Amino acid sequence: MEANRWGVLTAVAPVAWGANYYVTHEFLPPDAPLYGAALRALPAGAVLLALVRKRPHGAWWWRSAVLGLLNVSVFFVLVYAASQLLPTSVASTVMAVSPLAMMLIAWALVAERPGLAHLAGAVVGLTGVALMLLTGEGGVSGPGVLASVAAMLVSAFGHILAKRWSADVDVLASTAWQLTAGGLLLLPVAAAVEGAPPALSPSALLAFGYVSLVATALAFTLWFAGLRHLPAATVGLLGLLNPVTGVLLGVLVAGEALTLRQLGGLALVLCGVLLGRPGRGDGRPIPLAWRRVRIPRVDHDPREAGRRRR
Repeated sequence: MEANRWGVLTAVAPVAWGANYYVTHEFLPPDAPLYGAALRALPAGAVLLALVRKRPHGAWWWRSAVLGLLNVSVFFVLVYAASQLLPTSVASTVMAVSPLAMMLIAWALVAERPGLAHLAGAVVGLTGVALMLLTGEGGVSGPGVLASVAAMLVSAFGHILAKRWSADVDVLASTAWQLTAGGLLLLPVAAAVEGAPPALSPSALLAFGYVSLVATALAFTLWFAGLRHLPAATVGLLGLLNPVTGVLLGVLVAGEALTLRQLGGLALVLCGVLLGRPGRGDGRPIPLAWRRVRIPRVDHDPREAGRRRR
């Protein structure tokens, strides 16, 4: 089924992003969030530009700058900071609040009313997020949580704005333009605030390769393609796979503790994803044109009606 195929492809993005928290936390320099965000965006944008071989045109010059600022410059810096300040499981689960934010913003910007299944999935998923977030061992950084919440809100608005604007352009092209514009906006700010670029070890270079090519170029292309082919509510709920990946990596690789309540939270998050799976008829918004259809009035001859009664 076409919707299921796009659901599987779109799910690659949140899985890659969940792993991105661990890679950033473990291998990238902690004191260079601006350069870290720029080095994530620019190589990804360059690779996609080489593939698509198109330049922005018309309104897409300023649209690329706006989307690049929201989805790349601001979002990447906030995610980088959150990844350094929070444990992998906590940083990734805060972002799971984004399905509800995306549903509300999509309702306002692109007239996609969420279905009951999607709303139920958001509630179930958020309950699971609360169980995982509020039971973590050790202190949780307040600035880290704020950075993660801000990243979630900025990305939810930016992604729906991209869905609204990108219907008339190629997904690969619009993604390339956003990443390139966002990276170019970051470079002068990074030079002014952080000075010279940080020295990178071989492991950091390999980590940036994953972050830029897999968690950015590939993940964002599939994510924006999913937003084009699926309701925003469905795509948002697929984003719940982000914290699942982050928590599992934190346990299996980083040795973080996983409590029974967190296991219950993981189960609820997965239920939330299943409730919003692609192809559910109750999760698709009813097109406005369908709601305006009227049954045409048929004028009957009253004499003919009287003959039928006799």
